[in-house]
Amino acid sequence: MRNLIIFIPSIEGGGVEKNLFYLTNYIQSKFKNIYLITADKFKKNTFGKNIQLIMPNTTYFKDKNRFLKSLVCSYLLFKNFKKKKALVFSLQSNFFSIVLSKVINAKVIIRLNTSPEKYISNTCKKILFKFLYGLADEIIVNSYDFKKNLYKNFYLNSKVIFNPIKKNKKKKKISFFKNFKELKIISIGRLTNQKNHIILLKALHLLKNKFKIKFKLFLIGKGYNYNLLKNFIFENKLQKNIKLAGYKKNASDYIKSSDLFIMSSNYEGLPNTLIEAQAACVPIISSNCPSGPKEILMNGRLGDLFSPGDYKNLCKKIYNYYRNRKLLKKKSILAKKYLYRFDYHENLNKYVLLIMKYIKN
Repeated sequence: MRNLIIFIPSIEGGGVEKNLFYLTNYIQSKFKNIYLITADKFKKNTFGKNIQLIMPNTTYFKDKNRFLKSLVCSYLLFKNFKKKKALVFSLQSNFFSIVLSKVINAKVIIRLNTSPEKYISNTCKKILFKFLYGLADEIIVNSYDFKKNLYKNFYLNSKVIFNPIKKNKKKKKISFFKNFKELKIISIGRLTNQKNHIILLKALHLLKNKFKIKFKLFLIGKGYNYNLLKNFIFENKLQKNIKLAGYKKNASDYIKSSDLFIMSSNYEGLPNTLIEAQAACVPIISSNCPSGPKEILMNGRLGDLFSPGDYKNLCKKIYNYYRNRKLLKKKSILAKKYLYRFDYHENLNKYVLLIMKYIKN
């Protein structure tokens, strides 16, 4: 029987962290000798009594970049399991976990969370990606669009396991929306180029100036684009309209306090926030980026889609919703009927069956 090692160098919050908690909670009663390797610092039983943490004895790496964290975790993997039978389950796309697994003769399952768009246009990166990920014993992706793109661009086979969700009845009030009766918008995601929030802000600026619509946006997330977004808000006098709320634990609890959920990403995998907005029965407008939104929203049947980067089209979609809220609300009500695709037990059990396939060999 192999030791099960969950390899996740950086636990930054958001969908990956949520999936990690779901997975560790679900599998710890089903397997023995489970280890979690991370460069972040956590208390002993954070992920459960049966999950043994392997991490640096310092908080020095907490705010370092993922590359450095990956190097640290690779060292910890080699140091602790070079002479032991192991199955490495990497919950983040990571070259290091694949290479080190092969060095120590371990089996490796890797989960890709976001579409590898940045590797497609560069021939050298594309070849390297194909070669290294081709060494993995199993690749997991979180949408069928992702699976198609991975095979189309890299000729790599993969298995689809959707992100699981739990039913959430909580509703946290947003003080920024207090006594505000007009359009209340929420968006959740790290403030990075991938999430492309500047497009959302440009669309709302146009909405205010061209259509004179009263609105408020509550934007949850932190990241290196904070100052860029903050400066845009001040330069365009949107301080009363837009709140940069920073990181919020259990961010999905705030969705029910809004009228509309918007996602503006350039690329994704299977964004949890869209699924959580569906579960909250909140209307959705999302970029039609690779991959995930089109699949979650069933080509626009369950929410509206716009071309990534097209802030004018996004503005038009928001305006249309404002003028006719019933149409998009009907889509959000219909969306609840399709939430079975992301069933908590069904999708997590697929992980269990996959782990069992390799852990005994």
